[in-house]
Amino acid sequence: MKYKFVALGDIVTDAFIKLKDGVHIAEDEHGEEIRIRFGDKLEYEDVTVVPAVGNAPNASVSAHRLGLSTSLVTDIGDDDFGKRKMEALQQEGVDTTHVREHSGMQSNYHYVLRFGVERTILIKHYEYPYSIPTFEEVPEWIYFSSVGEHGLEYHHQLAEYCKENNVKLAFQPGSFQISLGSEKIKDIYEACEIFFCNKEEAQRILDSKSDDIKELIDGVRALGPNIAVVTDGPRGAYASNGEGYWQMPMYPDPKPPTDRTGAGDSFSSTVVSMLAEGMELPEALRRGPINSMSVVQHIGAQKGLLSREELERLLEESPESYQLEEL
Repeated sequence: MKYKFVALGDIVTDAFIKLKDGVHIAEDEHGEEIRIRFGDKLEYEDVTVVPAVGNAPNASVSAHRLGLSTSLVTDIGDDDFGKRKMEALQQEGVDTTHVREHSGMQSNYHYVLRFGVERTILIKHYEYPYSIPTFEEVPEWIYFSSVGEHGLEYHHQLAEYCKENNVKLAFQPGSFQISLGSEKIKDIYEACEIFFCNKEEAQRILDSKSDDIKELIDGVRALGPNIAVVTDGPRGAYASNGEGYWQMPMYPDPKPPTDRTGAGDSFSSTVVSMLAEGMELPEALRRGPINSMSVVQHIGAQKGLLSREELERLLEESPESYQLEEL
């Protein structure tokens, strides 16, 4: 089978723990903090467990709901959490041929502390033996995102595979990959068709203090990606492919967001899916924020993901203020 969209990256189970009012919130120059004293017994309101999530799994579910033939390359342990992940992916219609089960290992399990619409995530990536699978047919697109800190060599293998097989690579780096900067994984940047990050991440990757979005986009593109997309919170998303610069605002929320987990994954995977379907970049950008709007109305990164029909309907119903601007 030839896949149009293959997502590659770690898969986790998220336990969303909703903290009760009364948690002490402090603020400094870096933002807001949750402060909990050692020895306290902190009562929580409820917990929601969501299997088979993470940047790459979220992208694979997003692309499949949008109508693409989709597979996921990831790793699980031979425990109950791993089995639930497989079941959830199969229920979504994502091909699991390349989900590798490792005997005697645990599956990734994260804890998400929710307070209002914001969250802090306690994470652990188990050290699976990463490898690029053998595909019966070379996929058209590979969407690469968060992996564990032991996975540096994996980046080099993937860059070589994409270059040798003319695979279009979309890269949405996770925290570890951003902390590497660009030099240690320069081959990944050079192999990129499209790259996604937010403004602060672009500044870290480029070791820049510039607030000029165009300058940051140009800096990222100079590392190798044909298309760079930089998001800037409520200001929306900015992108360039070298032929122009575009800015797309956020799609208006029908009601206050419930949980922001997965908003970035839904945006970037929608843009890539539309490119994979043959759309030009400006049209793909118009659709990305719609899926993000829908996702943040729900707990977890996948429940609110839209079908192609729902996406197009919301685009047709979009308000006058939701307009692509060429910069």
